[in-house]
Order: sequence, then C-alpha cells, then structure tokens
Amino acid sequence: MLEIEGVSARYGEAKVLHDVSLKVGEGEVATLVGRNGAGKTTLLNCAMGTHRSMTGRIRLDGRDITTAPPHRRARLGLGLVPDDRGIYAALSVEENLTLPSVRGVSPWPLERIYDTFPALAARRRFSGAKLSGGEQQMLALARVLRAGSRLLLCDEPTEGLAPVIVQRIGEILREAKEHGVAVLLVEQNLRFATTVADRHHLLAQGRVVESLDNADVREREGELLAHLGL
Repeated sequence: MLEIEGVSARYGEAKVLHDVSLKVGEGEVATLVGRNGAGKTTLLNCAMGTHRSMTGRIRLDGRDITTAPPHRRARLGLGLVPDDRGIYAALSVEENLTLPSVRGVSPWPLERIYDTFPALAARRRFSGAKLSGGEQQMLALARVLRAGSRLLLCDEPTEGLAPVIVQRIGEILREAKEHGVAVLLVEQNLRFATTVADRHHLLAQGRVVESLDNADVREREGELLAHLGL
C-alpha cells in the first residue's frame, strides 16, 4: 500500500533522515519508535507531502506520489493526524466532521462516525475548543476517517492522555484496521503499540536500525525503554 523508499530529508543544512525505507500493507498497523529528534514526525510529513526538502520515493498502491502535493495525496487516501491534532477550535464537532470535503474512496458516513465515537455524538454541538484532550484526539481521528482516508499517518495519538482514553483509541485503531484501514503510527508507549501494531520500526539518528514484531518488543522491552530514555 504505502512504500517509502530511500527517503532522506533536511532542515536547511541539517540532514534528519538518511535513506529510510519501509512498507505498510493494507490493513496493517506499523509503528515508528525512537527518541525525540530521531526523525519520526519528519518521515510522516514526507509521506504526506508537507516536507519537501527530501529525496527518495513515496508510492501509494504502486503509484509514485513523490511529487504530488498534499491535497492530491489526501484524495488518494492518505490522512495525517498531526501531534497538535489539527482540528478547528472555533467550529463545532459536527462542523469539523462535515466541513472538509470527502476526498478518499471509502469515507465513513457520519452515522458510523458517531457510532464509533459516541463521545463526539454527545458533544456534536460543542466547539473544538471546549473538548477535552482525549475528545480532541478522537475528533482528529474521526475527521480523517470521515474524509475517506485508507492510510492514517498518526503522530503520538496517546501522548498526555488518561489510560482510559488511550484504551479507547486503541479500540478505534483496531476497528479501523478490521475495515482495511492501514496506519503508520508514531508512538512512544511501547505497551500500547504492541496492542495495536503488527510491526515496529526503530529509528535512531534518522535511520531505521531495526524492524521488530510484537514478540521481539515484549522480549526486549527493558532494553528498548532504555534506548528511548523512558
């Protein structure tokens, strides 16, 4: 589905990604794990087309989208959930869900969104600014599913949230996966990551140094937490 091939990226003279290659298949959840500054967010932005100082190739369903602008990638099914959530604070929950045009090929109907996110249904008339952090994160996920995204690029969706909300986000990601949605997930919470992901790519100094399955992560949890500085 998504192929990242030999991607390197810069901020000015500073090179932050070095020849990164990985794949995410249909209905697969893969994580990017690494310390702050390892290049995880930059890689998501390269995939979405919002970071242009890069070399290498990005393919979606075998189609080269390396030079495609972000709006074109969105129409093809890529959806970015940024770490700042990217919702419209002044608009209501329902306006956040209905204002963006449906871009992808398999949008979730509003009724299904509300069935999956009952907290949003209950607060559909509230502005984004009046939602809790967990509700804002759910709204950010709901918006890309409503828009028809088939592959979600999620940047730290559980950061700073209460355990009960983290558990609910895991349930939502697993449900999306069951419907064929793929996810490339930046995540520091290793235990959460193993409950939703199929594979884990360890980034260090802008390079993928290892790709691990869940059994590997559980066996080496102490070592990996030390590496992450957690």
